[in-house]
Amino acid sequence: MAKKINLENFIRNIPDFPKPGILFRDLTTLLQDKLAFKEAIDTLSNKFKDKKIDTVVAVEARGFILGGAIAHKLQAGFVPVRKKGKLPWKTKSVTYSLEYGTDTLEIHEDALKPGLRVLIVDDLLATGGTVKAVTKLVESQGAKIIGIAFVIELVDLRGKEKLKGYPVYSLIKFHGE
Repeated sequence: MAKKINLENFIRNIPDFPKPGILFRDLTTLLQDKLAFKEAIDTLSNKFKDKKIDTVVAVEARGFILGGAIAHKLQAGFVPVRKKGKLPWKTKSVTYSLEYGTDTLEIHEDALKPGLRVLIVDDLLATGGTVKAVTKLVESQGAKIIGIAFVIELVDLRGKEKLKGYPVYSLIKFHGE
């Protein structure tokens, strides 16, 4: 049996990005390592393999990388959630608050059918605002959220609190700086 990889060792810490005082957790170093990337995808997929997931819904941009691979492993469909104006067909949208201002996410209005079992995937859980908005888009189409998966969770930002009532799973949890 292969030794399990410590995925935390593959996250690069970048101080003062995108602004002073922020410690950015860079996932690209995990993605570029074939063994770490495989471990992350396999672990997230295995967590939900018995949940009969019909569709993986992922948030641009890094969420797409993870979500597509997980959908493949789960033999599920894949649905992208994008920023306003990026999807080519009729959409449903939700606007949500950011630290300074608002943002809008969209999903094709025919992307999900009522009753579909959905796994939401994104790279990182911080304050939870983005994925909370995605839950609204998924539920507006009558689909059922079976779980929400992240590679990284910044525990001190308490994003999980915004996602109460949903099963949330994170591979790596960072506390403080």
